[in-house]
Amino acid sequence: MPTIDPKRTAVLIMDYQNEIVANFASGDTSMLDRAAKVLDATRAVGIPVIHVVVRFRPGYPEVSDRGTFKALKDAGRLKEGTDGAAIHPKVAPKGDDVVVTKRRVGAFSGSDLEYILRGKGRDHLVLFGIATGGVVLTTVRWAADLDYSMNLIRDLCADRDEEVHRVLLEKVLGRMAPLMTSDEFIKAIAK
Repeated sequence: MPTIDPKRTAVLIMDYQNEIVANFASGDTSMLDRAAKVLDATRAVGIPVIHVVVRFRPGYPEVSDRGTFKALKDAGRLKEGTDGAAIHPKVAPKGDDVVVTKRRVGAFSGSDLEYILRGKGRDHLVLFGIATGGVVLTTVRWAADLDYSMNLIRDLCADRDEEVHRVLLEKVLGRMAPLMTSDEFIKAIAK
């Protein structure tokens, strides 16, 4: 069982937005319930909760006519103020939760996340998100380069491709962010 120091830790819930949940994790409604329990337990011990979302301004000025986000722009998806870009109500921000908006895949890219973490004195991250091959992979790699210590909550991550999900968790991400379940995390912070 890992040791989690609440004074050094922040919990990142990444891309749990209505449209993304529907596209990547619609078959596992229990995942939202587990995530809500983790967030409630996190808040109860005073660990900051940071919601990371991907959203674009009207007109999509952040998106070029090539690359990863062109299809989102063409379809008018994940635009600020739309229901699809909103955080899923089961895991919506409460109290002092912080919402960080990014304009790219990873939580650090194009956001003020690092400033918030440094301002709160947090150097250990507990992360989870959708999709494993997107925001989770990119954020863990970036955070490792910034020398954060991490844990990844495996049963709160999802990807459309189960094999990619499995390989990333078991062979790639676990080396930088030791894996734990939502129940293990709750037990670790309840001590």
